[in-house]
Amino acid sequence: MPKRVLIVDDAIFMRNMIKDIFAGSGFEVVGEASNGVEAIDKYQQLKPDLTTMDIVMPFKSGIEATREIVKQDRNAVIVMCSALGQESLVMEAIEAGASDFIVKPFRSEDVLAVVKKVLGNR
Repeated sequence: MPKRVLIVDDAIFMRNMIKDIFAGSGFEVVGEASNGVEAIDKYQQLKPDLTTMDIVMPFKSGIEATREIVKQDRNAVIVMCSALGQESLVMEAIEAGASDFIVKPFRSEDVLAVVKKVLGNR
């Protein structure tokens, strides 16, 4: 069974880019969200194997959404994707429960290497 992915980013072009990376690599993109509030709702509905999460979004940041998702499901696998490669945000994201961090712009092979690492044998 293909791994199920939820993509969270406020920029539609970025969601499409990430969706193409996963679709072309045998994953099933089960949903998309454009802000942190939507991300939490979609996560609860879809229970994906992996969630990619932008940090800076309207209504609720990716870090806040990650905290809430991990509080409900401590096994959630969330990879933060952000143009903000600042160390403090990376640390905050990891402390919030993110499994790893990818800095934009990224190449598809970078994304897939991180995903393979965080999913392991799940």
